[in-house]
Parts: sequence; structure tokens; C-alpha cells
Amino acid sequence: MVFSKVLINWYLRNKRELPWRKTSDPYRIWLSEIMLQQTRIAQGLPYYLRFINAFPSVFDLAKAKQEQVLKLWQGLGYYSRARNLHESAKYVADELNGVFPGSYKELKKLKGVGDYTAAAVASISYNEPVAVVDGNVYRVLSRFFDVDTPINSTSGIKEFRALAEELLDKEDPATFNQAIMEFGALQCKPQNPLCETCPLNSACLALKKDKIKDLPVKLKKTKIKKRYFNYLVVYSEENKTLLQQRTGKGIWNGLYEFPLIETEKPVSDKAFLSEENLKEILGEQKMSLQLHNKKPVVHRLSHQHIYTHFWWVKAERVGGEGIPVKQVKNYPVPVLIANFIEETGLETYSI
Repeated sequence: MVFSKVLINWYLRNKRELPWRKTSDPYRIWLSEIMLQQTRIAQGLPYYLRFINAFPSVFDLAKAKQEQVLKLWQGLGYYSRARNLHESAKYVADELNGVFPGSYKELKKLKGVGDYTAAAVASISYNEPVAVVDGNVYRVLSRFFDVDTPINSTSGIKEFRALAEELLDKEDPATFNQAIMEFGALQCKPQNPLCETCPLNSACLALKKDKIKDLPVKLKKTKIKKRYFNYLVVYSEENKTLLQQRTGKGIWNGLYEFPLIETEKPVSDKAFLSEENLKEILGEQKMSLQLHNKKPVVHRLSHQHIYTHFWWVKAERVGGEGIPVKQVKNYPVPVLIANFIEETGLETYSI
């Protein structure tokens, strides 16, 4: 088909040189695809290189402690990807003797691997003729064929998958899949696409109808939830502080943070000083409380905005759970916490 040939020719001339494009090793392809979900290549590449350096094989990743994996992942967000990555590595290493599943169907059984990742690994590593459909693919297809079905609707997902499968170069699915994704990233960009130099511009329906900015169509997101976090940055007289590990199914599961008091709305100094939670965390002892930032730090996630205040708490002691302040850097923490530590020079601070 002309469409696929044009894309492949464009790709061979314009593709970026990336480390995972120099191999068909399913471990490295899988690692890159998991890392680059919801992540720009410029941001994800340094993480990929660090992971490959730390874990050159699936056995190395499987043997690592979860805290080490989360620490290397720190800053990429969507931490469930890292936890699932680690669990799948352990499964492949322990149950499959380090041999990755060899088909799209079997790859989908790995934790954290959905349609897109399974298709990418199967086509690139095993040349299995199965089409990938990611944000770039949705954009290219919706514009070229003028498809206004919402891409995040059930009907839209089915429609675009069927269209991608129909266009797929069955003889060279690995190159075609990489070509259409790269084309969406570099040529048919979300904002300011390069339509004038596009090799498909003569047949692009959205361009003909002046609908480039209207496509693809996406259903509106759910309402953003506002949350109010108050972190207690404890400093004892022996230069120790407190960190606690987040658990459960909420955000940042497995990461560490300062003791947290979450309130339903912003709190004033006076109101916060009366919180009984302070005594629950530090017991009955002399302590002083000082607000670090009068204006909240707003940390934006896809489904919630977190309005954060940091409070310095000077205490006599922190008990057996305390850790030396200089060791804080060894723990995996959310970016929100990491930025605070860097900004304040917490690790070198002393009473």
C-alpha cells in the first residue's frame, strides 16, 4: 500500500538514532516501551540508559530490590509502571528462565503489558504482524483519514485498531510500526505539524478540510480533584528526620515521604498548630513548628492537583524510626519531595 511505503521511506531518512532501535532484544524493547509510556523520549532516554547500566539483563532487574528500582525511576511518574516492570522481570527470570514470551498473545499476560506494549515488542522483536496504536498513531490516522470518532471511546479504540491493522505492512511490521510512531512524533506533531513538507499532504483529508487542529477528538477528562498535603519535615537535635513509606492503591505506592497530614482545605498556622496529629507522630515533647512556604506548591497529576505546604518541625528526638538526614537521598521519593530536598539543601542542613 502506498501509505505504508511512504511512511517507511520517510522513516528510513528521518528516524532518530536511539539505543533500543539498534537491537531486537525483547528485554530492551520491552524496557524502552514501558518507560516511554506517557513520557517524551528526551525525558525517558537518560532513565533508559541508567536502567540498562544498572540492570543489563532481565535477571539483574529481577534480583534488584523494589526500592532500588523505584529510586532509579524517580521523576518519571506513573510509578505503577516501575512496580509492574519489576514484577514482570521476576516472572520472566524465575518462571520462564529469562526467555521473554514470543508472541503478542503471550506478552499480554505479563503484568503491566497492554495491547500497545505487546504489539510493539512482538512486532519489533519477533516481526509478528500486529499493529501498534499509541497517541502518535491516533493522530496520524485521524488526520489523514479525517476520523472524528473520539480516540478514548470504546468505538474509537476499535475503529483505529482495525484501521491500523489494515494499513500494516505485513512483510515488515517492525519498521512500519516504528515509522508511523516516529512520523507522529516528528512530522504530524500535536501542535504546529509540518504539513508543508509532509510526504502525505496531497492526500491528507484533514489538511484539505482545514481540520488539522480539530483532530484527533478526545472525550473530556473527569474532573480534577484537589488535595491538600501538609508535610512535617522533622529535625531532631541529633540531626535525624522521619520518612514513611506510602502503601495502598493510591498515588506513589512504595515511595517515601515526610509524615503527612492531609486536610480537606488549606489550613492556617493557628489551625494547624492545634492538630492532634502532631502528638500522634512525635508524642509528648517540646517542639516548634514553622511554615516553610506561605504559597502552596501545586503538584499536578493527570487526575488530581496536590496543594502542598511544608512545615519545619524542630524536636528533641524522633525515636527509633528516625534516619540520619544525610541518608534521605538514598530513598525513592516523589518528585514533589525531591524538589523540596534539593531546594532547601536538606541533606546538609543542621540545627
